[in-house]
Amino acid sequence: MDADDPVFPIASAAELAGMHPQTLRQYDRLGLVSPRRTAGKSRRYSLREVAQLREVQRLSGEGVSLEGIRRVLELENEVVALRDRVRQLETALANELLSRPGARVFASSPQGDVVPLRHGTRAARRTELVVWRPLRRAQETVRPIDQDDTE
Repeated sequence: MDADDPVFPIASAAELAGMHPQTLRQYDRLGLVSPRRTAGKSRRYSLREVAQLREVQRLSGEGVSLEGIRRVLELENEVVALRDRVRQLETALANELLSRPGARVFASSPQGDVVPLRHGTRAARRTELVVWRPLRRAQETVRPIDQDDTE
């Protein structure tokens, strides 16, 4: 069973959350916890929604307003969605790296341009420091700092 499967009718969800069914109806009207509906329009709650109901109860007991609780739940749901998206992107990146190892290697030219390298090629090591300065005139260029410039 998945945590998002809508399996609990309102009476069971209310019992699991330690609330009255009318409270769940009110929370649904306010948009705090919105269960899915069956074809006959009855509410069905998932395990995740029952956990949200418990969180609503806890926050309410701590004195948080219903609007504050709504915002907290909204942000928590956003965090869950973002974590899922990060997992998807990490999987896609891992698959890309496995299918094309070393295919995307880049280096920087002395002029600062990005240049691709062939697989197995290493960029020459350079120890000079290059400072970027915005161009004031068209004739100026970026150049390495000499020892004389540092004094």
